[in-house]
Amino acid sequence: MSEQMIKELSAKQDISETLARYCRGLDRMDKAMAYAVFHPNAEVDYFGIFQGSGHAFVDWVWQAHAVMQSHSHQITNTLIQVAGDIAVSEAYVTVTLQFDSRQTDNFTETIARGRYLDRWCRYQDRWVIDSRLHIVDAQSTYQPSDMSKAEESRRDIDDPSFKFFQLAGFSI
Repeated sequence: MSEQMIKELSAKQDISETLARYCRGLDRMDKAMAYAVFHPNAEVDYFGIFQGSGHAFVDWVWQAHAVMQSHSHQITNTLIQVAGDIAVSEAYVTVTLQFDSRQTDNFTETIARGRYLDRWCRYQDRWVIDSRLHIVDAQSTYQPSDMSKAEESRRDIDDPSFKFFQLAGFSI
């Protein structure tokens, strides 16, 4: 395998892990991790939902998520193209949002499916998003029969995943 192929594969892996950290940062309410995904000057456009800087989006989503009982973000079907210190990717995203019963009379769950079209660059020796376009492909809201949240899932450092990685000698 050529050195160029190894660099490209390494970049693709780094970008994939950064996308996973984005989801983890949001779902575990780890703001520093969510900020770290974006270049300080990154611009994001979430069609009709939010338009502005990546860090401002994180601040905005923090307030939106604070009133939810739970939320879960998953990324799949990731296509990444790399050319030197720039890259582009398309990643499918599914977001499930459960609204806290204390904040609404109707218990609701929203499931949104869409795609992130991200432009990446190298910044401080890591891959970061410098531009994101979020496209919603489908969305549904309904009233589930059970709005209970799994007791073991946490939106902070008390989530079992933190201890799991620490016991294995790793930090996230």
